[in-house]
Amino acid sequence: MSIVTTRQRPKTQTRGEDTRRRILEAALDIFAAEGYEGASTRQLAERAGVNLPAIQYYFGSKEGLYRAVIGDIVDQTEAHMAPLAPKVSAAIADRDTQPEELLELLCEMMESFVVLVTSGPQIDSKRLLFARAEVERTAGLDTLHESGMRHMFQPCLGLISRLFDKPTDDPEMVFRTLALLGQVIMFCHDSTARVLKTPELDDASVRTIQRLLREHTQAIFRTNLPGVKSV
Repeated sequence: MSIVTTRQRPKTQTRGEDTRRRILEAALDIFAAEGYEGASTRQLAERAGVNLPAIQYYFGSKEGLYRAVIGDIVDQTEAHMAPLAPKVSAAIADRDTQPEELLELLCEMMESFVVLVTSGPQIDSKRLLFARAEVERTAGLDTLHESGMRHMFQPCLGLISRLFDKPTDDPEMVFRTLALLGQVIMFCHDSTARVLKTPELDDASVRTIQRLLREHTQAIFRTNLPGVKSV
């Protein structure tokens, strides 16, 4: 009896996880296309191929599902940036870290950020969801902003501040960080796709963007910090 139970339990959990994942992916598309207010639980259930009670069972309510979608995006962001995070933190904390190493990590952060905002499953829906969250001031907006600050802005600010030997609350360091990250954020905009005449960037285009951003970043710091070598 116990053997049967042990074998069945993982299958039940897997089905539940698959259903939950299917609902999350469907909800991302619907919330992006219709907005939070415009999306109905019936639409969400139909897109996911589940009955209405399934949404309540897994997420409690439409708001709970929306927050779970936001949380899932945050988790994906954290997982994407995780390989660099400890190296960046250690380099910022170590006063003996050389400028060239700080600059290399900054370039790697920018390259990773490019992949995050241009590639991956449902990237168009994620972009649209971000835009709607800004316009509609939805419940998930603060969570998205906090994630962006923690995973992208603060690490880059720390590296730039170390390069200039300035505190992180120096307004110029904040402005420099925003200007640098703004180069990447431009590729999130729908207007960029129109200019490029393609809805998606292929791998070759992403690599080109990464190379150009590295060149731009190096040029900025060579100009302002002549002692820093290119990396």
